Amino acid sequence: MDKFKSGFVSIIGKTNVGKSTLLNKLVGEKIAIMANKSQTTRTLIKGIVNNENSQIVFIDTPGIHKPKTKLGNIMVDSAYGTIPDADVLLFVIDAGNEKVGKAEEILLEKLKVLNKKAILIINKIDLIKKENLFKLIEIYSKEYNFEEVIPISALKKDNRELILQKIESLLPVGPAYYDIEEYTDQTLRQIAEEVIREKALYYLSEEIPHGIYVEVEKYSERKTKSNENIFDIEAVIYCARESHKGIIIGKNGEMLKRIGTATRIDLERGLMQKVNLKLWVKVSENWQEKENILKKFKAE
Repeated sequence: MDKFKSGFVSIIGKTNVGKSTLLNKLVGEKIAIMANKSQTTRTLIKGIVNNENSQIVFIDTPGIHKPKTKLGNIMVDSAYGTIPDADVLLFVIDAGNEKVGKAEEILLEKLKVLNKKAILIINKIDLIKKENLFKLIEIYSKEYNFEEVIPISALKKDNRELILQKIESLLPVGPAYYDIEEYTDQTLRQIAEEVIREKALYYLSEEIPHGIYVEVEKYSERKTKSNENIFDIEAVIYCARESHKGIIIGKNGEMLKRIGTATRIDLERGLMQKVNLKLWVKVSENWQEKENILKKFKAE
């Protein structure tokens, strides 16, 4: 019998290259929020894949970008901080970028210094010509000795097994770090906060979503009159400006209702039971600079 293998795999790359979509695809469950906007992921999110002879713990990291706030600095520092301790790195790049960008240069330099095992994932290959893909592979292969180069489209299920098999081959022998029934280390509170924020990212204009954060203030489970299990969740969407509050609520509360309904449907699908969700909107100016708020985004 093969020895059991386990380890931590950090998914790194600049913003908006599809790291969270890839994580969900590899785990087979939606655990990271997705949006076609940069800087979606703010914290380190773990996804767990249990196989017969291995346990792979993926860490989805915030995208590398030039920080403009204390929150931005925390996000980038937490992403860099996963590199030294990872057993394997998934370096994700966008196939549409024809050359090595500044963020990729920084990450490559860190890989070279630490000599880490890394797999290059070239995402969004459905959007480019084959000859451009070959050029990109050649460019990055000269930059670093990757264990494997795997082109994918993260929205599709192609190459999932190939990625998992290659990772497993690179992992050390070790124990399972989590129960084999688990697929994430996130709590219900964290999942609810992230799903609410995802829906806000989807429905609101470009300027507003990155100026919000969500806090679940209460959640509990009870039985309905018909003896069904139901989660009661109360959450606040905090925004940075008074002018944004009205936009988030919308005319006659329509926008907030839309965000809430989409969140409830998503949570009920994931939790497989009913959810009673109540949402409020409050203003917290310059929250991206306040230490008491920022501590929740810092890696432990």
